[in-house]
Amino acid sequence: MPRRALVLFSGGQDSTTCLAHALARYAHVETIAFDYGQRHRIELDARLVVLQQLREQFPAWSPRLGDDHLLAVPVLGEISETALTRDIALKMEDAGLPNTFVPGRNLLFLTLAAALAYRRDLDVLVTGVCETDFSGYPDCRDDTMKAMQLALSLGMDRRILVDTPLMWIDKAATWALAASLGGPALVELIVEHTHTCYLGERGARHRWGYGCGQCPACELRARGHGLYSASRASS
Repeated sequence: MPRRALVLFSGGQDSTTCLAHALARYAHVETIAFDYGQRHRIELDARLVVLQQLREQFPAWSPRLGDDHLLAVPVLGEISETALTRDIALKMEDAGLPNTFVPGRNLLFLTLAAALAYRRDLDVLVTGVCETDFSGYPDCRDDTMKAMQLALSLGMDRRILVDTPLMWIDKAATWALAASLGGPALVELIVEHTHTCYLGERGARHRWGYGCGQCPACELRARGHGLYSASRASS
């Protein structure tokens, strides 16, 4: 039977690439996002633009792109004292993790996504977590994803696949994956419309997209785009 997927879709580079991956692979694809009290709503607005652009620019994918879901999870912001949920400076904590780490975020998101997938008859959860270019977040690791897949499948009494297409690739390879899935049009869509910047900056337009250019998310995205562009130029 053709598989049906739910993509955890924030509207950033990684989740947009994951959405393209799902649209190229699965018979039916829906999207989900979470309003958890993040310090800015720019990503929640950007994701709607990305969805619209995907439908318009990729008509072959459009029939497979189903409903979008937005869940309010304010309790996560209420219990988190992090740079993503409070207006505080970015820094490294004593535990060795950046203060952009929101404890339990991906665990909660996957649990809620699985509950929605159960009701919507979807059996694949697609998420853009990565263990190659990441900040050490423990809830982005492959072991965590495998454990969640097992727990969710047991708890729902239904086989659920957690698909992590970016797990073992770096940001340059993520740009290359987008190009392989949707060509230059998808790469340009990601540059122009997605949002990744931790600070919510949309004023400055760089070769790799919009952002402050200084936060860890922008630096990672910019470095990956530079390596991807250099690789294309030399080939």
